Amino acid sequence: MLIRYSVENFLSFNQRAQFSMIPGKGSLKANHRSPAVGGVKALKASIILGANASGKSNLIKAIAFGRMMVVRGFAANQIIVYPKFKLDSDAVNRNSRMEFEIQAGGKNYAYGFVFNSTSIVEEWLFELTSRSEKAIFERDTTRPEKYNIDALLKNNGKDEDKQFLRFTAKGTPDNQLFLRELIVRKVADNVENIKDVTTVYNWFLNTLKVIFPEDRYKFGLESEIDDNERLNTIYNELLKYFGTGVSGICMEDVEADSVKIPDFMLAGVKEKLLNSQTENARSVFGINGSTYVISRIGNDIRFQKLMTKHLNNEGNEVLFESKDESDGTNRIIDLIPLMIDLIEGNNVFIIDEMERSLHPNLIYDIFDLFLESTASTGSQLIIATHESSLLTQKLFRKDEIWFVVKNDGGASQLHSLEDYNVRFDKEIRKDYLLGRFKAIPRIGNRYELSIKLDKDATRE
Repeated sequence: MLIRYSVENFLSFNQRAQFSMIPGKGSLKANHRSPAVGGVKALKASIILGANASGKSNLIKAIAFGRMMVVRGFAANQIIVYPKFKLDSDAVNRNSRMEFEIQAGGKNYAYGFVFNSTSIVEEWLFELTSRSEKAIFERDTTRPEKYNIDALLKNNGKDEDKQFLRFTAKGTPDNQLFLRELIVRKVADNVENIKDVTTVYNWFLNTLKVIFPEDRYKFGLESEIDDNERLNTIYNELLKYFGTGVSGICMEDVEADSVKIPDFMLAGVKEKLLNSQTENARSVFGINGSTYVISRIGNDIRFQKLMTKHLNNEGNEVLFESKDESDGTNRIIDLIPLMIDLIEGNNVFIIDEMERSLHPNLIYDIFDLFLESTASTGSQLIIATHESSLLTQKLFRKDEIWFVVKNDGGASQLHSLEDYNVRFDKEIRKDYLLGRFKAIPRIGNRYELSIKLDKDATRE
């Protein structure tokens, strides 16, 4: 679970901005809060609204960048390429910063780093308890002793283990996170205990999932859906539930020559699959509106095309390609595996414009279904959206609704509906559209435009 995230000097965020999933004082919708970990509960859902160019997507891009730094990083001596805030001349020379407070492995952690284009200036990992915080490691390149790894050394009593940890810290490249370096150098295979480190790394790798409007969440199709009766049943049930008119999906074998994929791309996919340590690996891609799955079965490569099933007037199944379906139906097909993972638990999805191509009633019901189905699971669904119909306290708590606005200096700022004195039974969509919460476009005077307007005609 994500507890809090803060970012500074990145894209449209100048001074430090903080997004929180910690429940406020309200007692309504108690099922929207996760079971406490170390005395800390987290909210399961949140929506982030704002005008175009207010910074909603930039917040998600910042989170995605933080994940990328942990999971992939940059090659040694490579420039850390990222966008600082450009509208403050002082920001060019200031370091950037981000911090994640998370729940993982039954503990609460704070992990963050300060950085610039050439180096990681500071980095820290703390375990948070209800009464204190315990440093697991600290890195500060401005101090003579750059690393404090006393807690890691204490957990590993053998001299060779301690030596390996010190060697790893000393050998970490300036532009590389120490958290990632501990994983890359396979320290866990060579020392007795770095469980806190691996737990936090695995949260970034496996739990946190960031999805942008053009992305597809592929896990469901990368599973063997034809051979997985339960997964197939869930697809069929949800496609019917959401009123798509689709009675099911299946994978149809096709010849490799029929897949119009560039040779260099196909070669790369095959190489990736054949080098995979998973015996039956899969890769999903879309081309010309169709969805294909390339599978490795032993040493063989299998090509399949996603097909949807419809019933004709005689009750017989007719197959359609995904390109024959509406954008909304394809969007739902993409989101079904996401819904499965949310309900099964221990996943944090952060999605930009999840409502794309979906009717407002559908996106509303996805949240309602998720919140109703996850009373005992630790998943979160956080989206940036323009869908104002979600702005209702019938669905969300006040602390689950966030707004992004830009100040006069062009910097994005975050605030929550919890900051306003709003009755729990008040419908808030109208107030939002009227600008009470500030997160709407600032539209100018059309009659000051240089294009010619027929004033009388436009006023009719």
